[in-house]
Amino acid sequence: MKTVAAYLVPSLAACTLGAIIAAGPARAEQIVVSNYGVAANGMPFAVAEAKGYFKEEGANVTGILSSAGGGTTLRNMLAGDAPYGEINPNAVISAIEQGADIKIVSDNVLTVAEFIWAVKPDSPIKTVKDLKGRKFGYTNPRSTSQALATLVLQSAGLNTSDAELVKTGGFGEGIAALDIGLVDITPIPEPLWSKFQSKYRPIAKATDLLPPMANVVGVVSVAQAGAKADFIRAVIRARRRAVTFMEQHPDEAGDIIAKPYNLDPEVARSAVRNLISARTAGVEYWGSGQIHLDGLKRIIEVQKMVGAISGDVDAAKIVDNEFLPDDIKAIK
Repeated sequence: MKTVAAYLVPSLAACTLGAIIAAGPARAEQIVVSNYGVAANGMPFAVAEAKGYFKEEGANVTGILSSAGGGTTLRNMLAGDAPYGEINPNAVISAIEQGADIKIVSDNVLTVAEFIWAVKPDSPIKTVKDLKGRKFGYTNPRSTSQALATLVLQSAGLNTSDAELVKTGGFGEGIAALDIGLVDITPIPEPLWSKFQSKYRPIAKATDLLPPMANVVGVVSVAQAGAKADFIRAVIRARRRAVTFMEQHPDEAGDIIAKPYNLDPEVARSAVRNLISARTAGVEYWGSGQIHLDGLKRIIEVQKMVGAISGDVDAAKIVDNEFLPDDIKAIK
């Protein structure tokens, strides 16, 4: 999960035409998934592809395109005529505010349970309250990590002015900044946490401090939705089956994910186990696709805090449940 409007503002107006040329062709059977191969959100797509669920459900998915950040992913989706994309909601909403004709058709990751904020083992910081006067790392301005840093501080009665928020440029870069003392605490989300947890000490976990909030959503172009409706429905069903498989076979799922994510199998298994078992106020991390409107409203308010979203947004008007299976069509 990364930033948003900054990626979109310069080019969104020209996205449906000019960016097509710049970004190169993408076949209609490809889908785009933000940070696929890096961040935990896209792991079910790796399982769906490996298990053959796309084909079994009737979607001829010939590739999963990855992009760093929601804005880039959305541009790639629109420019390449990809029928379906998984993107963070703030990028989607910023695009809609700028006139993009897109809509949210599935709610894929329902919480930010992958976020853990950690310090070095010898740090004097023991609790969130100890962050007063400390350097708090986040990835980029207007990113989810910046917004969540604010919420973490607020959970202990602190304001953002009580700590120095330091841009690190990325999660891996944040770990490097922690190692050399440029920051005192930084977010280490899964699967990085499973990889490096022996080196750092957790101070805060999103599952303990933060409510459920939409993390990534499934998006389609309205212009394509009608012609690609069967494909979109099949992708959503295949991803849902993958999530069920991950719940029932977390270690096998981890072994599948290890290859496209370039992870040690044990690291991938640990990440899957941690996130499959994670519950935030009773809400799971990887959802079935069913839309949770309260979580979408929460992330809108969070992103407003850091200026990633401006103006009033009616969450109900930007979602469309027509592509969901009948048993999960009801909006929560």
